[in-house]
Amino acid sequence: MKFPTLLGVTTLLALSVAHAQSISPPSGQKTMAATLNIHAFPGAGQSPAQQSHDESECYNWATKQTGSDPFELDRQAAQQQQQAAQQQQQAQQATAGAGVKGAVRGAAGGAIIGGIAGDAGKGAAIGAGVGAVASRARGRAKAQESQQQAQQSQSDAKATTAKITDFKKAFSACLEAKKYTVKF
Repeated sequence: MKFPTLLGVTTLLALSVAHAQSISPPSGQKTMAATLNIHAFPGAGQSPAQQSHDESECYNWATKQTGSDPFELDRQAAQQQQQAAQQQQQAQQATAGAGVKGAVRGAAGGAIIGGIAGDAGKGAAIGAGVGAVASRARGRAKAQESQQQAQQSQSDAKATTAKITDFKKAFSACLEAKKYTVKF
């Protein structure tokens, strides 16, 4: 069995210390690529400052090529989701108890008409039935409208995702041309 010499251990230790000193600790700041959930590795030994510069150039280039800014698209998507949630809540509130409310309004109207015709009770009953049916029909129409709005929101979200993906492809292509290994 051969034992390492003191010189070999000392050299190995010195190389390990030198390597450890050349690795800089994370700065705590994300690169633009990392913010976009894109992993970019400098394949030609680019410095962090050079990588930041290259990413900025590629961001501008990709924005011009695709006509999309992913940060703006993300902001718009958040607004669309919020509006869709508000519309859904309003539709639920509008249809809640619609039949009962319609029946009460119809009964009141029917009682007035029935009173004029001579039988307020019969008029109220007919009015309640008509009011309930009409109110339910309006509720179904509002529910259908709400469903269409939800489908439109889903369609908008898919379009936004596609635009962001196109941007990421262009951004990645630019970085790859600058000798980065890129994955997203």
